[in-house]
Amino acid sequence: MTPFRRALGATALAAAVALLSACGSTKPKPAPLESFTATQGISTVWSKRLGSVEGTTSLAVTKDSVTWAASDGQVLSADIKTGQERWRAEANAKLSAAVGSDGRYAAVVTTDNELITFDQGKVLWRERLPGRVITAPLVAGERVFVQSVDRSVRAYDILDGRWLWNYQRPGGDPLSLSTPGLLSAFRDTLVVGQGARFVGLDPLKGTPRFDFSVGTPRGTNEVERLADLVGPGARADDEICVRAFQLSVACIEMNRGSLRWSRPQSGTQAVAADDTTVVGADSADRLSAWRTENGEIRWRVDRFTHRKLSAPAVWGKFIAVADYDGQLHILASDDGRTVARLSLDGALSAAPVVSDGLLLVATRSGTLYALRAN
Repeated sequence: MTPFRRALGATALAAAVALLSACGSTKPKPAPLESFTATQGISTVWSKRLGSVEGTTSLAVTKDSVTWAASDGQVLSADIKTGQERWRAEANAKLSAAVGSDGRYAAVVTTDNELITFDQGKVLWRERLPGRVITAPLVAGERVFVQSVDRSVRAYDILDGRWLWNYQRPGGDPLSLSTPGLLSAFRDTLVVGQGARFVGLDPLKGTPRFDFSVGTPRGTNEVERLADLVGPGARADDEICVRAFQLSVACIEMNRGSLRWSRPQSGTQAVAADDTTVVGADSADRLSAWRTENGEIRWRVDRFTHRKLSAPAVWGKFIAVADYDGQLHILASDDGRTVARLSLDGALSAAPVVSDGLLLVATRSGTLYALRAN
């Protein structure tokens, strides 16, 4: 029998943690925008507007396309280089998790817990799920993988909707974070988060290939011990780097299925990485960069404190990160200095993604921007 689990929203959890650590304290003020001289030009290659987004969504990027969705059920796939529409779909329902796509097939989950799949914009099938989902489905290898808020994972055949398997690690934590979890792929291994544990599954059978903890949560109650792995994971060559909520940032050597390094940092947003740098913001929005190979600190900056930073992106020789006010900050990856800043039409709704030299950022207002460093 699956153990009973409760899902706690990130906002509510942050408030609870704040109350535990500083009862009666006032809300901290965001740091003012810094004055600087821009040294890097950034241009908009294209932008496209869809419907607005409530909560968190994701960008599904393949070699040639990017697919995204609005909360009202609109789904759009476009050519990455030009922004030209490839196909459009309509779920005819509000979405709780969107969107997973391999370019041709796509999948979303509605607020009524219905999984809907599409083939180039045409509905293939619908399936009622047993629980709430807020993590975007993963579509790969003609399968669709779905992770519920209790971190259980279900697999379906993308062509006919046939249920294939279900996985949930025995003895799971009694509390889970109501934010998108870790659900991704590395070659022929499905990678999922189960509390603070990093699990690699056989995507055909749903059986574990490896399973280990990225840290040991400590605390006197369930809230203090909560350490869910936050999605999306960041791919860095043969490693995946990930955040364990209010615990640590870690990089995993995927060829061996083992922890390479872990560094303590309390935070709520996903990290970004490439083969040289891992970057992430802590719970006070202090931004840190580590060396991918060994976890040594490269730099830290505290000029964005309490500006509610998004998940960052490593964009060539730059780091891109946005704040609550829709300001997109471009930093030099070698020392963290600000080299450019852009005003978007709202805060980000998804972790930014880099593809073919372009930075893709989607806002809650419903605009997707494709940006290039000049």
